[in-house]
Amino acid sequence: CALKTCWQQLSTFREIGDRLRDRYDGATEIKFNRGGIKLIRKNKLFNKPTKEDLIYMDESPNYCLPNVETGSVGTVGRVCNKQSQGMDGCNLMCCGRG
Repeated sequence: CALKTCWQQLSTFREIGDRLRDRYDGATEIKFNRGGIKLIRKNKLFNKPTKEDLIYMDESPNYCLPNVETGSVGTVGRVCNKQSQGMDGCNLMCCGRG
């Protein structure tokens, strides 16, 4: 009698995040064709997206500025680390305003 056990394991959170970030950075903007039936690339200079790629129709809102529609309070008044180039740095947290 032979017994075979297979264990499937999720990738680490970092690996999943890195993969998702790569796909986000390479996402393709799409629009409906003139008939409003088929999705097409907005810019033909980019490669046609595959089933693994991310696509989007609308640009992301600017979360640096207050926006009642999206519920964003903006970044004015945030406390940041002026010496840091990381996630807590002013360039990222305060949209480059210092």
